[in-house]
Amino acid sequence: MILAAQADLEVVGEAAGGLEAVELAQGLAPDVIVMDVSMPGLNGIEATRRITETVSRCRVLALSMHRDAVYVREILRAGARGYLLKDAIDQDLVNAVRAVAQGQGYLSPAVSDAVLSDYRKHVTDPIDLLTSREREVLQLIAEGQTNKEIATRLNLSVYTVEAHRGRIMEKLNLHSTGELVRFAIRNGLID
Repeated sequence: MILAAQADLEVVGEAAGGLEAVELAQGLAPDVIVMDVSMPGLNGIEATRRITETVSRCRVLALSMHRDAVYVREILRAGARGYLLKDAIDQDLVNAVRAVAQGQGYLSPAVSDAVLSDYRKHVTDPIDLLTSREREVLQLIAEGQTNKEIATRLNLSVYTVEAHRGRIMEKLNLHSTGELVRFAIRNGLID
């Protein structure tokens, strides 16, 4: 009803379960599917996987009561472009559908921290844990520059450079400048 009330949105079908959702998606080829994660017969994760594999231009927005990062990760891995909690306000649903329809991603703010934490736990390349500024600072440290030299070069305060160094060491579980340099060499930041 919320979506049907929007002048620019048209509801073209509704499904009671995952298998029916897959069949309707293949027949109707909607622009966006609002997919419940927990459905009878075939869950929303598997239904999303099948739909995104067979209906190429269709985008899926997951709708769920689950805040757990596992659900979010799995349905996003299956091909969903967004994840919205069922307790979101009506306007959030409309905004999420519009964003996904335009090819953008959408995450409920309440699950974004869980997603970021989960990403950090499952990231395979440790360099991906660092922000671009932290990579820049790491490279300069590995090149032998002092905190003061780095601060001057990047137009930062020495305290900011020290904070970056601390976060880099924490994220990479390194405990000395020598370990930072070895990490930078192994990861191609310096020769």
